Amino acid sequence: MMDKTFDPAAVEARIAAEWEEAQAFRAGRPDRADAAPYSIMIPPPNVTGSLHMGHALNNTLQDVLARFERLRGKDVLWQPGTDHAGIATQMVVERRLAEHQEPDRRTLGRPEFVRRVWEWKAESGGTIVNQLKRLGASCDWSRERFTMDEGLSRAVIKVFVDLHAEGLIYRDKRLVNWDPKFQTAISDLEVQQVEVKGHLWHFAYPVVDEAGQETGETITVATTRPETMLGDTAVAVHPEDERYRALVGRRVRLPLVGRLIPVVADEYSDPEKGTGAVKITPAHDFNDFEVGRRHDLPLVNVLDEEARISLDGNEAFLKDAAPEPETLALHGLDRAQARKAVVALMEARGRLVAIEPNTHAVPHGDRSGEVIEPYLTDQWYVNVKPLAERAMRAVRDGKTRFVPEAYEKTYFQWLENIEPWCISRQLWWGHQIPAWYDAEGQVFVAGSEEEALAKAAAHHGRPVALRRDEDVLDTWFSSGLWPFSTLGWPEATPELARYYPTSTLVTGFDIIFFWVARMMMLSLHAMDEVPFRTVYIHALVRDEKGAKMSKSKGNVVDPLDLVDRYGADALRFTLAAMAAQGRDIKLSIQRVEGYRNFATKLWNAARFAEMNGCRIDPAFRPEALRETLNAWALGEAARAVAEVTAALDAFRFNDAANAAYRFVWNVFCDWYLELAKPVLQGEAGTAQDETRATVAFLIDQICILLHPFMPFLTEELWATKGQEAGLERGLLALARWPDLGSLSRPEAEAEIGWVVDLVSEIRSARSETNVPAGAQIPLVLVNPSEAVQARLARWGETVRRLGRIAEIGTVAQSPAKAIQLLVRGEVAALPLEGVVDLAAEVARLRKEEGKLDGEIAKIDAKLANADFLARAPEEVVEEQRERREAAAERIGKVREALVRLEG
Repeated sequence: MMDKTFDPAAVEARIAAEWEEAQAFRAGRPDRADAAPYSIMIPPPNVTGSLHMGHALNNTLQDVLARFERLRGKDVLWQPGTDHAGIATQMVVERRLAEHQEPDRRTLGRPEFVRRVWEWKAESGGTIVNQLKRLGASCDWSRERFTMDEGLSRAVIKVFVDLHAEGLIYRDKRLVNWDPKFQTAISDLEVQQVEVKGHLWHFAYPVVDEAGQETGETITVATTRPETMLGDTAVAVHPEDERYRALVGRRVRLPLVGRLIPVVADEYSDPEKGTGAVKITPAHDFNDFEVGRRHDLPLVNVLDEEARISLDGNEAFLKDAAPEPETLALHGLDRAQARKAVVALMEARGRLVAIEPNTHAVPHGDRSGEVIEPYLTDQWYVNVKPLAERAMRAVRDGKTRFVPEAYEKTYFQWLENIEPWCISRQLWWGHQIPAWYDAEGQVFVAGSEEEALAKAAAHHGRPVALRRDEDVLDTWFSSGLWPFSTLGWPEATPELARYYPTSTLVTGFDIIFFWVARMMMLSLHAMDEVPFRTVYIHALVRDEKGAKMSKSKGNVVDPLDLVDRYGADALRFTLAAMAAQGRDIKLSIQRVEGYRNFATKLWNAARFAEMNGCRIDPAFRPEALRETLNAWALGEAARAVAEVTAALDAFRFNDAANAAYRFVWNVFCDWYLELAKPVLQGEAGTAQDETRATVAFLIDQICILLHPFMPFLTEELWATKGQEAGLERGLLALARWPDLGSLSRPEAEAEIGWVVDLVSEIRSARSETNVPAGAQIPLVLVNPSEAVQARLARWGETVRRLGRIAEIGTVAQSPAKAIQLLVRGEVAALPLEGVVDLAAEVARLRKEEGKLDGEIAKIDAKLANADFLARAPEEVVEEQRERREAAAERIGKVREALVRLEG
């Protein structure tokens, strides 16, 4: 006997263990040796990570596809793994050392610190993997990879060495985004612009003559970063700015430093901003760096790795300078302290002209939260231009497609404007760069130290000592190799031959730049083939009001809390049902609760079937049904299977989930079982036997249809129903997708569909016109056809019972003061005189129509207001659109009711 209720907490762990024991998700199963392959690479979550709602959505959608294709008989590889997450992991371990009052990273030294990181990874690095298993992710866990495991590390080194040999990887001194907390370069994509209320300081720089003597003239520059003036190497003015034309080519003395610097004409200077003259500090500003290149200006770096003023022994700073003692005393000050000190010194010397309040964007590290410094260092770069051109061509040629297609524009925009990729990081956790240096700084790039020593010996004609580059590679370099490195490359493995290129990538739009584009570039270079055929881009999961989830707002929803409360199936179905292409998901807890109720409804329907003797009959032949009702139900099932299949093939997850939902809840539970009750609970006979077998068969089809979305509930029902019938039939996860295409019976649909539509119209009319719930009302059919009269003879009692109809008659013409119903081309009417005040109902509905018209007009005015759209938060604009949509839907129903009343 089935339990009274379905308890996810009691079932999920047991079913997960059954899947694991049966190795249900292992790719390359012997029973699928001849099957077509289907492969998905999981976007590897950070090894430091724990499941958040974005992960839950991403992995639910991947699992829906993996389970769907597995049910369709394919040999599915859903490749799991985690990313070593350079900065994030190093930060976690450093924090742990501090919490345990142990020596810090630098005290421990690199080998010991790296050992501690591996130790942490062994203890705590698998958290998110276990959480994904709780969600029901059907990855081939036997193949789990890590971006720093031995095989992937070999792949990373080979790609680096190959790209360097081709001249695409090189070392260069350039400005980078520098994080003073972690003391490493970070990418543009890891920088967040934060609006800060600051100041604009105006300083007067004295103009000098050819002999270097001050003339009494000054030029005023404005800056938001006074501390960097110590590294100024020019002042720039616009070439067409009449105010400064006479000063172009002359020099000024840099206050506090004494260095003579030129006034240059450059279009970078905006005459409308500040004073129209800007200080140029090429070593501390990306725009200034480009100005410096155009005018061959020296690079003077005045900060160290921790963003402290660095003047002692700074040859570039001291060259051609005569710094004051107070200036040299700034050495070692933090940049914030130095800013105050520089302003004070300039004010004391009469060089501070003005201070203005100034709100501007300041770059911050997304991990550290520190203000990022443009910093001049030697780094390793990839010349990605030629790689980007090939990656764009692959999409333009249709070798890889984006769904939705609109995201191709984002992909192209970034690749068309791509800059050299800085791939080195000044961290200890990561793939150490395979480059070694001799005493003169000559670099030898090789796959191993032995190879590097051999190269150096050949170069020098004798053995020489080498030191290895201490930097590690950007994490995205190794994850860019994920589609082929996880399959065993650079070895020519059977897995690589079978599963590459992969079928589908499912990921968020926010890492098109970080990851998707890089996989495309590196895979095409290494494999001469695209890494995936389709890239499905999903949107964000927001809170129920449409706001982004963030800890600071306090609106973060933990997916595991929802799994604990409602079960993994309810959360998964919610995410799939709301995953419309290109639209963010507004996650409502009520929706999750609603889909938990959906699971309960199906469970109760299965219990009802059990109590009414509906058991699987191995001899059941669905194509041989004699009862119209059963043929109709199977035809509806066939339609549902076709709709779900088509929607999943097109990555319309919401349409697939909603098609399954409509069939299970509306067709099977609400209509079919209700219409079948008299047969199931009536006299024994062939009709009852067939109906019992049909109910059991349909529950099986429902289990398969819903399995990609709700794997735990359906696997439990599948097993329960098999046991009821005494069948040994294996796991549902390895069953076959329904093939019901031949079961469509138009004549059955015409009959039962008419009954369903008629009762639905009666119920809708009663509701819209406020007919009392318990009132029994008459129904008349107006000049019905012979077919309708025959249907009425068979189903009249059902219509009376379900529509709360007192009597059914036929008339030649529709009576006065009756509500008109149009059902599949036939007219019916509900004479309601004496039951409701029809005139009052018309007046009430007209009033509501006017109110809705006014609300729609008000919202339209808002949405047509450019100022409102520009100023209002995104979630407020979206709320207005949704209110308009709801009002439009309601006004449609009101007008439909008016047509009925006035017809």
